[in-house]
Amino acid sequence: MIQRDYLVIGAGTAGVSVCEGIRQYDKRGKVAMVGNEVHPPYDRISLSKRFLSQKDSAVESTFAHPLDWYEQQKIDLRLNTVVTQFNLERRLAVLSNGQTIEFKKACLATGSRPLRPLVAGTNLGNIIYLRTIGDALALKEMYALEGEIVIIGSGYIAVEAAAALRHGKHKVSLLTRDAALWSQMLDAETAAWLTNQFKHHGVSLHFQESLNGFEGKTVLRNIQTKNGNRYPAALALVAVGAEMNLELVRNTPLSSGKGTPVNEFLETDEKGIYAAGDIALYPDRVLGGVRRTDHWENARQQGLLVGANMTGKKRQRYDHLPVYNSELFDLKLQFIGDFSSGPPVRSVAEGSHDKKSFTMKYFLGDKLRAAFLCNRSEDEGIEIGKTIRAQNAKV
Repeated sequence: MIQRDYLVIGAGTAGVSVCEGIRQYDKRGKVAMVGNEVHPPYDRISLSKRFLSQKDSAVESTFAHPLDWYEQQKIDLRLNTVVTQFNLERRLAVLSNGQTIEFKKACLATGSRPLRPLVAGTNLGNIIYLRTIGDALALKEMYALEGEIVIIGSGYIAVEAAAALRHGKHKVSLLTRDAALWSQMLDAETAAWLTNQFKHHGVSLHFQESLNGFEGKTVLRNIQTKNGNRYPAALALVAVGAEMNLELVRNTPLSSGKGTPVNEFLETDEKGIYAAGDIALYPDRVLGGVRRTDHWENARQQGLLVGANMTGKKRQRYDHLPVYNSELFDLKLQFIGDFSSGPPVRSVAEGSHDKKSFTMKYFLGDKLRAAFLCNRSEDEGIEIGKTIRAQNAKV
């Protein structure tokens, strides 16, 4: 029986941040972090950005810390390992290698995985679901050989990957069921402007095309849509969303259809059991309601806070305002606030779309709820964040 004071399940951004938070306030407590990947925690968000666009990207450049950091911090890092059983009453976790960890407190940071569409042919060769370093390396190698790719989807990963891969000057096509890029988050004018930017950079766009299936014997040859169209493709990236990794706690109070419910301290109803990152369903103290946010900055901040809270030496409430940054070609973009409610009803523009320098402010009633910034100053983003907080904060 292995005994640990703290157990972190998941070795992604949230998991490693939990370890950092623990070590900030507890230098001696025994910490174990278990992850199912072969690489130590890394910056997953870079996989659809600079890692794809650079020819000689070193895998180590994405690591959150060098391997010896875990030894220095006395973190028991167990990679390529899965927690197969999680006993809440006895505070036991059974690992895939047969070992058992007895813990005092634990954090679930299991993250999410790419959603696989329920259509024929998803297991054909040369179809990539971008989630791991291995996926990114395989995608780069195949893209260099094939010289073209079809990307399915139009969310963050799909759009960022299209821009990153287009830097290589190979052929990039994008299929989406939407009518414009990011049309579910942006106002119609800005979505149309962004779409034109991709056309200008030579990305072939096919809108209002829903995936119907993949064709090929062992390797992908065609992509079929519900409109009856067939697109030749030797390589495809599927980026149509993600689903939470909740199998470990399925049919327990730690799982719901919307995530793992936690309180404002990110602790579940099971005392001493916390959740952070993609799976955490938390009360939003800024924008109201409950929210689950699946991006890097949220995972980072939640992990640090959970680590501190687990030690009992620093008790903090979570009141994060969602912020997401992206770079597409020569565009530095920032999303601030709530973009989960669909296309905005009322917007106010500042700056110029034609000059690629503008801010779109999105309102709900008379309250500023979100903003989309293109090539604007960091200070402007900070001030907008303060305004959103001041107009919406529930505490």
